Amino acid sequence: METLLHYVWKHKLYESGIFQTSEGISFEVIDPGIYNSCAGPDFFNAKIKIEDKVWAGNIEIHTASSEWYKHKHEKDKAYNSVILHVVEKMDMPEILDESGRSIPQWQMKIPNHVEINYLFLLNSDSSIPCLENLSEIPEIYLSDWKNALLIERLERKTNFLLQLLADYQNDWNEVFYIILARNFGFGINNDAFERLAKSLPLKIVLKHQNSILQVEALFLGQAGLLKEEDIADEYYQKLRTEYLFLQNKYGLKPLDVYIFKSLRIRPNNFPHIKIVQLASLVRKKQGLFSDILNLSDWDEFRSLFISDFDEYWLTHYHFEKTSARKPKQLGAQAVHVLVINTIIPLFFAYGKKKNTEAFEKKAIHLLESGKPEKNFIITLLSRAGIKIENAGDSQAMIQLKREYCEKRKCIFCRIGHKLLSR
Repeated sequence: METLLHYVWKHKLYESGIFQTSEGISFEVIDPGIYNSCAGPDFFNAKIKIEDKVWAGNIEIHTASSEWYKHKHEKDKAYNSVILHVVEKMDMPEILDESGRSIPQWQMKIPNHVEINYLFLLNSDSSIPCLENLSEIPEIYLSDWKNALLIERLERKTNFLLQLLADYQNDWNEVFYIILARNFGFGINNDAFERLAKSLPLKIVLKHQNSILQVEALFLGQAGLLKEEDIADEYYQKLRTEYLFLQNKYGLKPLDVYIFKSLRIRPNNFPHIKIVQLASLVRKKQGLFSDILNLSDWDEFRSLFISDFDEYWLTHYHFEKTSARKPKQLGAQAVHVLVINTIIPLFFAYGKKKNTEAFEKKAIHLLESGKPEKNFIITLLSRAGIKIENAGDSQAMIQLKREYCEKRKCIFCRIGHKLLSR
């Protein structure tokens, strides 16, 4: 409930007017201050007018006044600047700071409609608590929020990429390789594919890029898919022989095959197929990242993902049996998702790292000119009345669902704010 108290104070949702401290002294709020997410008082640089004198300082908020002592603020000099203690429950008439000064206290009442709306959103069984109310939000209001959410999502991905870049000594090719591999997992196998790439350095793969057999052997072997000795399949045995040689040469340690999930997924998404598609893409490119920097439209990106693997896979989804002859190229939707989740965030991160705004703008332009993704989040929100017209909108809605709805951070969401304060 303290979070809600912060929210009501920050947005001045309490009844306006002249208030009284616990000692009966009149005051009014001029400026609630700036919220502090770090250690120290909850709001900095606030202003209140006590009788005829304006006080500037900090605000501390608790559900009960006794929490001042529970948190040992009376021993912390950082709280000597507090000019008002805001509480929901006044269970101690007086509190003192570290200097012995008595701090004014105010028992703030949360408006009934705000509390009811907040508890409804917080306790809703729906994965999107306000789903039934979204159609009530004006589009112009949603448009600004979508833009902010898109930047939030790109910034979050950028932070992850820049940390990975630091881990790999600023090697953009290696980072692109790892992120590309991760996204080849298409959600269900993301972590497994990331571990695969990290267990098989790009420099090793590129030493054998002239051989489809050797590159496929490296990827399939590292994924733990070549451990069985007695599979009576000629191509499997060739792959296994190659991998055992390369494993010994480079001191490779294969992953456990069980980390790759294949239950209840379509054959085209079986780990074997996705792994050879990834192997093909990596094998074709000497400088993975440098090759994409000059690309600028969706057609160029689609051509980047055309696979070139052994003919064996035209009649196989795995090693256990043959299937009807069928091309195993990545579908248009899969390529679309890979561009959105791999290349575009890398452009944005590259622009941030190099202080080159052109790449940040290119990333946003690509999202705004691309079709929205197709997934259950987008379908759900579209049916609820939110316009999702491009890939930027769909990325914004994924950010909304995962970072606000699922975490029940409704009071930090602009939609939630609109609904809470009505």
